[in-house]
Amino acid sequence: MTVATAPRNAAIRRLLPKPPPWVAMYHSIADTPDDPYRVTVSPVRFARQLHWLNDRGLRGVSVRELLAATAAGRAKGLVGLTFDDGYADFVESAVPLLRRHGFTATVYVLPGRLGGENAWDADGPRKPLLTEDGVLRAAEAGMEIGSHGLHHVTLTTADDRTLAEETRRSRAVLEEITGTPVEGFCYPYGQIDTRTVRAVREAGYQHACAIDPGPLTSRYALPRIHIGEQDTSWRLTAKRALHPLRRRGPVDLPGTRRAEAGVS
Repeated sequence: MTVATAPRNAAIRRLLPKPPPWVAMYHSIADTPDDPYRVTVSPVRFARQLHWLNDRGLRGVSVRELLAATAAGRAKGLVGLTFDDGYADFVESAVPLLRRHGFTATVYVLPGRLGGENAWDADGPRKPLLTEDGVLRAAEAGMEIGSHGLHHVTLTTADDRTLAEETRRSRAVLEEITGTPVEGFCYPYGQIDTRTVRAVREAGYQHACAIDPGPLTSRYALPRIHIGEQDTSWRLTAKRALHPLRRRGPVDLPGTRRAEAGVS
């Protein structure tokens, strides 16, 4: 490389969008022989995965803490931990292991199904969801409570009334339960478009998680890495190494020209 090209290449690197922070996506922490959707991690495997983080000097935190640290330039060594669907086993199995390591996490709850079960999983085993008491226990343990909508419906095909209920109403219910602001949202099935992202922002949330949001990537559509039962040490190492390459994308806030247009 010549002296003349070095500054130019450095300038190009500065213009490239930075990869978003690393956020892991969990669902249920339980022992089950039947897991057709691969959403369950056994407590033993989960404990090993937390040890893997700890052994590498990494600390699991809620999305709220991760984004605050990122804004302050203090996010090195932090990994976002998220749990979708609000299963009752989050309090029973995940929280004790998280607290043992001094970790926190964000659990995305369905306030329209409190005390119910995962009826949307047609072929999966029935699993109980958090009750109102369970939500309070999670919050008291230092976990961030986020919304997963009211009933776990696809938002991209929802009418305006349903979309408002799933975003605005779910937040209001959770805030009434916890007595604290609910800042985070998680899109059911990870499905988003510009309309749903805008609805989440306008409902008053400060951040939201998707799965592979592509050009909509922002603090209102954070990409996540699925973590499952098969994720041993070497697989976690590979996923962490590939994250900056696979998840590099625009980081504009929704409302900017690129995000609203859905242009990459």
